[in-house]
Amino acid sequence: MIDDFGLLASRLAVGLSYASHGAQKAFGWFEGPGPEGAAGFMESLGLKPGEKYATTASYGELAAGALIALGLGGPLGPAIVISGMIVAQTTVHAKNGFFAAKGGVELGTIYAAAALAYASTGYGNLSLDRALGLHTTLRHPALTTLALAGAVAAAYGVLGQRDTSPPDGTLATPTIPGARQSNGSTSGSTPSPAAS
Repeated sequence: MIDDFGLLASRLAVGLSYASHGAQKAFGWFEGPGPEGAAGFMESLGLKPGEKYATTASYGELAAGALIALGLGGPLGPAIVISGMIVAQTTVHAKNGFFAAKGGVELGTIYAAAALAYASTGYGNLSLDRALGLHTTLRHPALTTLALAGAVAAAYGVLGQRDTSPPDGTLATPTIPGARQSNGSTSGSTPSPAAS
C-alpha cells in the first residue's frame, strides 16, 4: 500500500505542477503571462499563429496535469507531457545547457522522465483508472507504445512548422568578404594599426 501512496503523492506533485503552467498561460494565474502574453511568446519562437500554439500548449498542459494527478487515461497524459517537453526544450531551453538555474533543460527532463515512468508502469491502485476498471486495457504495451510514438511525432510535427525567417520589418544583412560597407571600410579586411 505504501507504493500506491508514494505514486499518488508523486502524481499530485507532478500533475498539479504541470497543470499550473497551463493555468499561467490560459488564465494568467500564478503570475503567468495570460493568453496574450503566451501568444506573443509563441510568435517569438516562430510558432505562428501564436494564439493557436498558445491555446494548444495551455490546455494541453492543463489536461495532461489533471490526467496524471487523477490517475486517469493511462499513457495519454504522460504522452502529452513528453510531447510538450520536446517542443519546449528544443525551442527555449536547449541553448542554455542542462541546469535550470541558467534556463536549461533540467526541469523539462525531470517532467519527461516522470511522465515516462507513469506511462510505463501505470498509476497504481489509488487512481481513477483502477477505480473505473480501465487499468488493464489502458496498460496494454501496444497502446503505450502508440501513445509515446505519437507524442514524439506530434512534437516534431510542431517543430517542423516553426517559422525561422527574420521578424517582419527586418532584413538579413549578409557579410560578403571584400564588400564595401557604409562607413567606407571593407568587410573581411584587416584593420590598419592606426584604427586599432
